[in-house]
Amino acid sequence: MEYLHTMVRVADLDRALAFYVDAFGLQEVRRVENEKGRFTLVFLAAPGDVARAQESKSPLVELTYNWDPETYMGGRNFGHLAYRVDDIYALCEKLQKAGITINRPPRDGYMAFVKSPDGISIEILQKGEAKPPQEPWASMENTGTW
Repeated sequence: MEYLHTMVRVADLDRALAFYVDAFGLQEVRRVENEKGRFTLVFLAAPGDVARAQESKSPLVELTYNWDPETYMGGRNFGHLAYRVDDIYALCEKLQKAGITINRPPRDGYMAFVKSPDGISIEILQKGEAKPPQEPWASMENTGTW
């Protein structure tokens, strides 16, 4: 068995790419425009997975954008995506500066949660051991749900 991808439907492709690529740091590795089916698929990989994703087409996040407007509900029902990062504090600071709410701050130096513009929860995990607690994260309250 081989993990291939996780598909997430997005309502606004530009807004989704601003989140997943510009703020969160994933990289686009492939795009499919389907005129007949009226949809666009954008495949994204974590920076450390790009070469493997280009070679084997996995592991990826597939953003599915349907050209005809639809309303998507239940992002929380999906569960979450999870990414391991070199510096959880640096990424959370970058996301916060990009206007993204840190729903569950990395108070423990190990785990945080944010949400995409379409309500998909994303878990951020510190690579290796937890970092020592650090402000402003250590005393920051949860915001919303994740």
